[in-house]
This record gives sequence, structure tokens and C-alpha cells, in this order.
Amino acid sequence: MVSILVIEDDVAFATMLKTFFEKRDYKVENAFTAAEGFRKLNSETFDLILTDVRLPDQDGLEILLQVKENYPNTQVIVMTNYAEINMAVKAMKIGAFDYVSKPFQPETILQTIHNALNQGTAARERSESGESTAKEKRQSIKPVLTTEFVKGVSDAARKLNDYIDLVAPTNMSVLIMGESGTGKEQVAKSIHDKSKRKGAPFIAVDCGAIPKEIASSEFFGHIKGSFTGAIQDKTGHFEAANGGTLFLDEIGNLGYDLQVQLLRALQERKIKPVGSNNEIKVDIRVVTATNEDLSQAVREGNFREDLFHRLNEFSIEVPALRERREDLMLFAEHFLDEANSELEKDVVGFSEEAVEAFQNYNWPGNLRELKNMVKRAVLLTQDAIIPVNVLPHEIAHTPKSEESYGLFRNKNEETLILDALEKANGNKSKAARLLSIDRKTLYNKLKQYNIKL
Repeated sequence: MVSILVIEDDVAFATMLKTFFEKRDYKVENAFTAAEGFRKLNSETFDLILTDVRLPDQDGLEILLQVKENYPNTQVIVMTNYAEINMAVKAMKIGAFDYVSKPFQPETILQTIHNALNQGTAARERSESGESTAKEKRQSIKPVLTTEFVKGVSDAARKLNDYIDLVAPTNMSVLIMGESGTGKEQVAKSIHDKSKRKGAPFIAVDCGAIPKEIASSEFFGHIKGSFTGAIQDKTGHFEAANGGTLFLDEIGNLGYDLQVQLLRALQERKIKPVGSNNEIKVDIRVVTATNEDLSQAVREGNFREDLFHRLNEFSIEVPALRERREDLMLFAEHFLDEANSELEKDVVGFSEEAVEAFQNYNWPGNLRELKNMVKRAVLLTQDAIIPVNVLPHEIAHTPKSEESYGLFRNKNEETLILDALEKANGNKSKAARLLSIDRKTLYNKLKQYNIKL
């Protein structure tokens, strides 16, 4: 079982993190001071440490330094306030795997933890067995986080799924485009899971979150002593993803200098860690994502045209939620199940008024907004069904549109269902789309009216 040590003087926040991670089958210990953290480090081994940089008795960077010196295979993620970004950069130079800015929701760092543990596993394998093959090493890395990909039933969803199935078995570079919150990372993970590389690492990198000063080290690694604070060798994202898929989110945020280095790495399939004269061969597939118009960035000179074409061997457009209304309640039901599990509740569904409010709303934040809203509604709901009055005001009071959900409001809904089934030639998924409801609701209605096909 993966073990995590959380060093955080905010008792409530530390307890919340412990509860959250334990529900995901991690073994978690809390320490509220640096001294307590050191005592626990001396008594047992941890795979990962999540520590605040401001502790009542000692600087969190001192913990990082000692961990890197005495427990080199233990990964460290530091927590900072927004005003402490310079300290975060210093922590990364010392050897922290990554940093997160407080306040944050614990689910937002699951992928970071997953990547850190993958890198820690690879480091342990290198130190414990110099004879094992790269293939054996990759196969021993077990993913910690699995994200279910909800396919959807709309025409836009079917086109998206067809493109994923088409390109996944190849080694083509894929550029995923779409608005913020549409689930581009889940699309990338689905491509990886359906590829021949599915047993190897999937490393996700947020290009917008990497400080310029340490970007080269993050991507390509560095060797001990290559710059001030480089107290040990560091494996970069390219090497960590060797054999698997490297997902670069918000690729448009990369600086021009790093674009040049990235292009060379993709062309040569070799990387050179900072401070090293030796090149390392890498076998990776690159999948990128952006919510910007990269073609426009190329025309304006902000993004290299040769790199754009290298990354854009195949492009996929992820539709906005407003463009796939038939899928709305499928996602809502999925997020409801997730929220029930996380919050230990047993909410069974949404009221008719809540569903109508969902259908009227435009969802500018897409799936991310829907997920957060459903989770909030589950927390606030005291009954088995989510009422409209627990929804945010902007959703609950959106004016009714002409295409709003109207099946439950019609006295002849049995006739409407039969007509839709006839038009769909008995295809229940298509009939549900014609009725602007999800399949689960249609099945319940078929049972209610004893309609058998």
C-alpha cells in the first residue's frame, strides 16, 4: 500500500487530506510540526511527503533538504500560499517533485501524486536492480489514479469517440483542442488506455504551472551539481514517460526557448539532462492540449510553426457541454455517483425542476463546472432527490429555453416515448436523445408504462 506523510500545521486541513487519501486506499500519517514529521520519518518509510513550507517550528524547505539527502527515493510535494511562489521555485530547484498553491481541493492534486509515485517507483527500480530491462521496469509501475471516460450518446460524442478509437492504436502525435473544463485530459488518458502503450506510464504535465526558471529541468531532468541547489539527479518528464505517453496540457503556455528544446527532443527522440553531456534515448508518444487558437499563435509569431506541425499530426476537437445536450444528464449521473462515494451519501437522483434547470443553463465552465455543482448539491441535499433550491442561483433561475427539458411536463409523455422509439427504430439511446433525456431516465419510464420492446 502506498504510504503518504502529510506535514501541515492546520489540523483541520491535514485531517481532511488524511480522510480523503485514505478513502482512495492510501496509508496516511499526519504530522503537525516539522519535529513530529522527522520522528515519523525516522520510524517508518514513506513513498511520498506532502508538506507545507511554513511550519511553526521549522522551514518546510529544511524537511525537503533532509528527505532528499536521507531518503532520495521519497518524492516530496510542497504546499505554498499564492504569495510564496518564489519559495516554491526554490523548493523545485532543491528537489521537490512539484508544488501546489493553497487553498486547493484535494482531488486536484491526485494526478500530481500519481506522477510523483511513478517517478519514485522508477528511481527505486534503477537503484535496486541495474539488470532489469526497461520493459520490465515500465510494467511494474502501477497507476494510482484511474479516470472513467464517459462516452456520451450525442452526435458530437460519437464523433469524438470515433476519432479516439481511430488514432489511439497509432503512434501519431495528437493535438486536443477545446474550451477549458471540457475534459481534454480524460480524452488524452482514453487515447493512452486504448493504445499499445497502455501498460506504460501516462505522465500529465500542466505547461502553464511550470516556472520558466526550472522548465528545462522539469522536462529533461538534471544531474547533481548542475546548478545551485541541485543536490541530486532528477528525472525529467520525458524520461519518466519513457515507453508511454507524455500529455502536455495548455501547450500554448510554453516559452519560445523551451519550444526549441521540445522540438529537438521530438525530432531526435533524445534528451540531454541539464548539466549532462550524455544523451538519453526516449520512446514516447506526445499528446498535447490547448484551449487557445494555436494557428493564430503561429501567425502572430508566439508559437513555432515547425513545432505546431510536429504536434498536430492528428487533431481532435472536444465539444463544449452546451453542444452535447443529450449527454448532460449522463455526466450529471456520473458525477452524482462520484460525489456520493466521496461524501459518503446516498442521493439517488435529481428532481424534475433540477433537471429542467440543468437543461436551461449554458454551462460556460463545461464539465468542470457541472462536476463541482453536482458535488455541492449532493453535500447540501438532505433528501434522496436533489431539489432545485440547492442549486446555485445562476443555474436555478436561468430563463427557460425553447429546447428545455419538457418530457415530464407533458401529459402525453407515454405517447411521446412511443413516437420517439418508433422514429429511432427501437434504438433506446437514440430515442433518449430525441426526448432530451438520459438513458437511465428512459429505462425508468419504460418500466413505469410497462413498455416492452
